[in-house]
Amino acid sequence: MAPSSTGELTLGSRLKLIFGFLVLLWTIEIVDTVLLGSSLQHFGLQPRSLDGLVGILTMPFLHGGWDHLASNTFPLAIFGTLVLLRGLERFLVVSAIIIVVSGTAVWLVARSSIHIGASGLIFGYLGYLMSIGFWERKLGPVLLSLAIGFLYGGMLWGVLPGQPGVSWEGHLFGFLAGVLSARQVATPNERARTRIPAPSKR
Repeated sequence: MAPSSTGELTLGSRLKLIFGFLVLLWTIEIVDTVLLGSSLQHFGLQPRSLDGLVGILTMPFLHGGWDHLASNTFPLAIFGTLVLLRGLERFLVVSAIIIVVSGTAVWLVARSSIHIGASGLIFGYLGYLMSIGFWERKLGPVLLSLAIGFLYGGMLWGVLPGQPGVSWEGHLFGFLAGVLSARQVATPNERARTRIPAPSKR
């Protein structure tokens, strides 16, 4: 799948899109907390529950309070903008793969709990950004992946269990889904370079 043209949106338009998404998340949290008594949280992802299947799509939009959403806002803005710099189509495809693949994996194997929050999407963007250089083998993406790994590689501790009340499964499967999304959106001619050529016959 080839990426969309990077010239389709101005930088200002991309920033407005990310800002609009963040405004949507904060609006949902305001409505949920102030008007609905946090009842929307029950629409989060509930593993191996038919009622919880809807959570595959709703999990990134629901949070467990102001602190939870605030902690996700900055990394979501940074990573989301970096992904969007390669084009709107690529951003939408990457986001869809992360949400659906990671959500399905959490639904299948995660602990019995209500999983909510955009952190799985954040870790997905992290996985995409850290691996796109490997798949594309071009100077720009390689430098981006190295920079993200250097600056934010410490976040990978979040994929390990141990922190109470944190969906480490969402983090883990989000990251893996992000790596998968990078593999899927890498352009065909760049992906071909990662294959080992067949030996020539003499």
